[in-house]
Amino acid sequence: MAARPVNIKNFITSHRLDVLRDVAIFIIITLVIHFIWRLWAKQFNYAPIHDFMYSIMGAMAVEAYRESVWVVSGLMDIVRVDDTMHMYFSNGSIMYINNSCSGLKQMLQFALLMMLFPGPWKKKLWFIPLGIAIIHLTNVLRIVGLAIVMNNWPWHFNFSHDLIFRPIFYVVIFALWLIWVERVHSRR
Repeated sequence: MAARPVNIKNFITSHRLDVLRDVAIFIIITLVIHFIWRLWAKQFNYAPIHDFMYSIMGAMAVEAYRESVWVVSGLMDIVRVDDTMHMYFSNGSIMYINNSCSGLKQMLQFALLMMLFPGPWKKKLWFIPLGIAIIHLTNVLRIVGLAIVMNNWPWHFNFSHDLIFRPIFYVVIFALWLIWVERVHSRR
C-alpha cells in the first residue's frame, strides 16, 4: 500500500501547530531584520542615507535622554546633566547616551515585522504607531533603569546593559506581536 503524501496545512491545523508556525515566522522576520540592520550599519554605514540616519538617531537619542533625565531626576540626585548627553552621578559614575540608544532600530524592527506579518492594514495603521510609542517608552525606562544601576551598582552596568536591559526591547516587541496575533488580528 502506498503512503499518502502529508498535506502540511492539514497537519498544522489538525495538530494545532498554528501558534508554532506564527512564532517561527516572528523569529525568522525578527532575525532577518536584525542581521540586515547590522550589515547595513556596520558594513555600509547606512548608505545611501547616512546623514539622514545619523540625524534622526541623534534627534531621537536627545529626546530619550531628555525624558530619561526628567524621570531620573525625580528618583535620585544627578550631580549634573549637560548637552553632551552625559549623566553624572554622586558616586563619580558617568553615563553617556549615544545614537545607538535612540531605539530607532527596535522601532523599525517592530514596524517592519508588523508590515510583513499577515493582517488587515486598517488595524496596522493604528497598531504600528501605538507599538512604536510603547517601544519609545520602553527605551526611556531602559535608560532610567541603567541610570539606577550606574548610580547604585556601577560595576554591574555592562552586564545590565547587555544582558538585562537590551533584551527587554525584544520581550516588548514579542509581547506587542503576541497582542497583535491573539487579540487585534484575530478579531476580524
